[in-house]
Amino acid sequence: MIPYPLDSLARFSHKMSFTPVKHLKNPHLQTIFPLLISRHKLLRLSEEFVFEDGDFTEVVWSEDPNSKSFEHVSVLFHGLGGSFNSHYIQNMTRALKEAGHLCVTMHFRGCGMRNNSSLHSYHAGETNDAKTFIAHLKARFPQAKLHAVGYSLGANMLLKLLCTYAHNSPLHSAVAISTPLDLASCTEHLNKGFARVYQRYLLKDLKAQLFEKSKYLDLETSLGLSSKRIKAIKTIYEFDDIYTAVANGFKNAKDYYKQSSSKQFLKYIQTPTLMLHAKDDPFMPSSVLPTSDELSPMINFELSEHGGHVGFIEGTLAHPGFWLEKRVKAFFQENN
Repeated sequence: MIPYPLDSLARFSHKMSFTPVKHLKNPHLQTIFPLLISRHKLLRLSEEFVFEDGDFTEVVWSEDPNSKSFEHVSVLFHGLGGSFNSHYIQNMTRALKEAGHLCVTMHFRGCGMRNNSSLHSYHAGETNDAKTFIAHLKARFPQAKLHAVGYSLGANMLLKLLCTYAHNSPLHSAVAISTPLDLASCTEHLNKGFARVYQRYLLKDLKAQLFEKSKYLDLETSLGLSSKRIKAIKTIYEFDDIYTAVANGFKNAKDYYKQSSSKQFLKYIQTPTLMLHAKDDPFMPSSVLPTSDELSPMINFELSEHGGHVGFIEGTLAHPGFWLEKRVKAFFQENN
């Protein structure tokens, strides 16, 4: 782990510093390699969770939630275009289950097996759905300690959510991993250099979801989005400007980014929170990093020299390991 300059010193724990695989220090290798070493998929124990507006999402459990009493329940929030099948969700579910946690992945609307039924979509600042589901968990498991882990876009949402809870958080602790703290800067960064490869990858899935939604919702009448217009989208910014923002009540992409970026909310968080970030994250510029006066005393911000985006692969090439799962388990144990 590396500290900030003294004028922006953050809080660090040196108990479990990250050391990358010797030949995998490159941020792109750290980001992509986990996809190549994913283990067998976990059994999908899913159910639909219906929101007050009648729309729904899919939640997936690590085991039967009615099978026994659980002391710890952890809810996982995936990143942009992610799902329960994402390698990082699978790995964390497996690790926390081994630690005795009941885990549940709350898909953002439209990211499960079926697309959601309303024009409303998920986005980096949409906290109401998560807040509703966490309240449901609190009522369903009143004796359990609730925890949350968010990745990338899901981490941004989680940090913004923690701010809304203030001193009345139902969550015992939380972890935010590879957070795009300033959405405008991160979106601009994805349109430069090699990062455009990641943008194309993410945009392919986003457009596919939107095409699927256009089959049962008249997007051309409601948003002016014809199939031809959707096909012509070239950047994440453009996607957010003509769809995400408009479908969710924002003026445009700039307004969406301004209101939803979590960096502005960090100082107000009162839940014990671990933030894990790599200095070489290829999804975002170093300018997104918070200074000490932007962090609440309840936040432990850990910055690694290497790690990529939701990577953090340690060990050797022959025996690679997932450091994130070890660090998160340790943090939850420290805050038991």
